[in-house]
Amino acid sequence: MAQNTTSGPMQKYKIVFLGDQAVGKTSIINRFIFDNFTGNEQPTVGIDFISKTLQVDNKSVRLQLWDTAGQERFRSLIPSYIRDSQAAIICFDITNEKSFQNLPRWIEDVKEERGDEVLIYILGNKIDLENERQIPTKQAEDKAKELGAQFQEVSAKSAINVAEFFKKLSYDLLGNPAEQSQNQQQPAQQRPQEPNIQIQNQPRDNENEEKKQGGGCC
Repeated sequence: MAQNTTSGPMQKYKIVFLGDQAVGKTSIINRFIFDNFTGNEQPTVGIDFISKTLQVDNKSVRLQLWDTAGQERFRSLIPSYIRDSQAAIICFDITNEKSFQNLPRWIEDVKEERGDEVLIYILGNKIDLENERQIPTKQAEDKAKELGAQFQEVSAKSAINVAEFFKKLSYDLLGNPAEQSQNQQQPAQQRPQEPNIQIQNQPRDNENEEKKQGGGCC
């Protein structure tokens, strides 16, 4: 179970998104937060931040999502954002073999900063482009197991498995194995039902504003 960052009714968790440029990190976040997909997101510059509050089993859970840039020139910024995270989500593009080959490097960055004190997930995005797939699901599953990470495939464009993944993430962070066992991945071409949780959107923000509000990640 990941350790929450605060005591009291509101439990806050810092979640960092990692992965190569153009694998769809921002699109996955936007699908979860706003339930939309534009397909023309600009590359993230440095670090972007947004929060979402959910009611899970009568508990208030605030997910603080940190969207990191995939460009090499921003690589040196990322370790400081991994350092106090409770979950790391490493994304790759199933149509881009290089993004898959770089997974161990991202995992190494996480483990150097957090060791075993973080939940690690690998997300294969763009399963709506099945005809262009370069990484078989079984190969990705085996790699995730080898790297000590949980694995799921999603489509930010089609919303396949996105809501389900964040539901499972919430239960994992809360340490509820009974619920975790009920959230198995749906077949790739099925859109999952919306999770039975209440969500409160919060505007896209930055690190300084979050600290001003007294809800900093650290």
